[in-house]
Amino acid sequence: MAMLKVPVTSEDHAQGPDSAEVTLVEYGDYECPHCGRAYPIVKRVQKHFGKRLRLVFRNFPLGELHPHAEAAAETAEFAGAHGKFWEMHDLLYENQERLGGHPFLGLAEELELAATALRQALEDGEFEARVRGDFMGGVRSGVNGTPTFFINGRRHDGPFDFESLVTAIKAAMSAAKSAAKA
Repeated sequence: MAMLKVPVTSEDHAQGPDSAEVTLVEYGDYECPHCGRAYPIVKRVQKHFGKRLRLVFRNFPLGELHPHAEAAAETAEFAGAHGKFWEMHDLLYENQERLGGHPFLGLAEELELAATALRQALEDGEFEARVRGDFMGGVRSGVNGTPTFFINGRRHDGPFDFESLVTAIKAAMSAAKSAAKA
């Protein structure tokens, strides 16, 4: 089973407490239809586990398949630099069918971010290194498609439907409790 090679740090985009029983890391691509299907499932899983789960999102744009994925990831990072990563993350997935039309500037304005600053950041490649760093960390961890999930550092090779993720997360919780008792 593949392991997460790049540990979660304060530099990651995370929702949920650092002290959560389980950390779920998702490598995703904003233009990937499978990631689009996973998005509401992950939201539901987060709601199900509440503060017992920490979600970390890392960029893994598959540019050869999805020509707007890199710009979408850089747009999310731009929003993150302004304290609105998760708001942009959600908007990108919720508007996935429009990504081909480059709605990034409109989405930035929707979040009250400066569209001209975003345009300049995209032109300058200001967030390319951050996105590339996520991508290379994913490659080192054995990510070869999206979405790819890691539960407490172990790649989840099963399906990503709600029931499968909940079962895998509960198993990780049990394993962590058993290890703590030993």
